[in-house]
Amino acid sequence: MKRTRGYKVVDVFTRRPLLGNPVAVVLDAQDLTTDQMQAIANWTNLSETTFVLPPTAAGADYRLRIFTPRSELPFAGHPTLGSAHAVLESGRVTARQGGRLIQECGMGLVEVTVEERDGGRQLAFSLPTATINPLTAADTEVLETILGCKLDARTAPGVVTVGPIWVVARLRDAATVLGLHPDLARLAEFERRLGVTGLTVFGAHQHEDADIEVRTFAPSCGVNEDPVCGSGNGSVAAFQWARGLLPPAGSSYQATQGRQVGRDGRVEVHVGADGQVRVGGACITCLEGSLSL
Repeated sequence: MKRTRGYKVVDVFTRRPLLGNPVAVVLDAQDLTTDQMQAIANWTNLSETTFVLPPTAAGADYRLRIFTPRSELPFAGHPTLGSAHAVLESGRVTARQGGRLIQECGMGLVEVTVEERDGGRQLAFSLPTATINPLTAADTEVLETILGCKLDARTAPGVVTVGPIWVVARLRDAATVLGLHPDLARLAEFERRLGVTGLTVFGAHQHEDADIEVRTFAPSCGVNEDPVCGSGNGSVAAFQWARGLLPPAGSSYQATQGRQVGRDGRVEVHVGADGQVRVGGACITCLEGSLSL
């Protein structure tokens, strides 16, 4: 017997429709099996599809399961923000005093802050504590071959774990980031061998309205290039903090992402004096209806 559930596609990290990173959000998903969720995520063919469930952890407002077209993730950034926007907009959840939500996911509890600003809703999440390990010299050479360019010699690349696991590498500048044409087949093999989600690269802008340009690739997960990646941007922030690239007293900056795939994502990042990373941006619903299954 078919059941109808609320369904939204939310564009994240933009105030203008079709310029951010869309996430499909299935509301009231508690009777779906894991196999059904994975099949739906494969069908939507977006970088992530999420399923909203009743919370099981004390203190949580809702539980979220997050799927790429090929696998489930314990946490992801833009799905966290887009799903929070969807549950608020649909009336499933009301923000607590001070504009907070608590999301339960595979990584545990994640705080999302909600702010009404400039006629729209701005959301931000606290990045789970990052673990950073070095990329070996041999793997760095392989990565440079895959990218077709040298990495910034001043900063060794690393493997950053925040739920998803990103290889993070700094390039010479934003123009180099934008000019990349990586060998995606070799990158997928590289990701599988290392057991990572994908690769996030960044480089500094010159004379732009943003500080850095970011690109994220995850072909082993079925996502050749993620238009705007929240956990990737958060990993870049944690990486920069660990490498001494940000002021020790804390820093706020803006990243742009998605230009090479026709988007214009704007990501607001704040790193506190304790190294805690918050990643935020605007959200807008582009599609609303129901899913029958």
